[in-house]
Amino acid sequence: MIGAGNMGLTFAEGMVSSPYLKDGYLLVYDKSKDVVDALSDDKRFRLYDNLEDAVKIAHIIFIAVKPHHCEAVFEEMKPHLNEQQIIVSLMAGVTLDFITSATGLKKAVRAMPNLPAKVSKGVTAFTETSEVSKIEQVMIRNLLDSTGVTIHVENETFINKSTGISGSGPAYVFYFMQSMLEAALKMGFSDYDSKVLVANTFKGAIELFNQSDISLEKWIDRVASKGGTTQAAIDSMEDNNVNQLIKEAAYAAFERAVELGKENE
Repeated sequence: MIGAGNMGLTFAEGMVSSPYLKDGYLLVYDKSKDVVDALSDDKRFRLYDNLEDAVKIAHIIFIAVKPHHCEAVFEEMKPHLNEQQIIVSLMAGVTLDFITSATGLKKAVRAMPNLPAKVSKGVTAFTETSEVSKIEQVMIRNLLDSTGVTIHVENETFINKSTGISGSGPAYVFYFMQSMLEAALKMGFSDYDSKVLVANTFKGAIELFNQSDISLEKWIDRVASKGGTTQAAIDSMEDNNVNQLIKEAAYAAFERAVELGKENE
């Protein structure tokens, strides 16, 4: 694992807690001495402050650095790579073509995780170059699954699309929750009660959806009685075009992901 920031460390901890890696099998490199020192007592990892030493003996190389740092990292690691190694990018907007060109490796995977990976509830979309075998694909998927669930997509277009849905999606949910929280506070509920009302309403609704085959439209119909309170809220959202605005927001994130890919090439 190159980069032990928020996302890198999240996946590192998930992988060493999974049945697929024994303690000491995951090598972690970070250029920050403070980060290395902070992890020095964690016996689950083998820590490195020298990129060459870590890269030379690795089978699968996960990259979790800021996208604008990747070119320098690739340049430094390239002389120490071998053609059998697989590189897995957790970086937004860095294309497979750029990764293979910058590293010289033909086996590359691009993954798009999201923030709930930190609590093992993440969703990660991934795709790979044709040189990655089915066995290697399954092996990598098992490791990515250690922070939640994964979906395998056909190509990078769907990686960018997943950015607009799941990658950026938690912020949309937080935005909606914040609006509901503010409404609860305005109605006179305490901070604590407002948080309980909003958080558990989301949690309960998600569990209902996950534990049934009922569509979202039907769930809305079940809650929204004609002429009732819920229908008044749904009518207000429809009148204000909330449905269309949410879809436009997701597409805005998707389009920005495409732009970032072009900027990094």
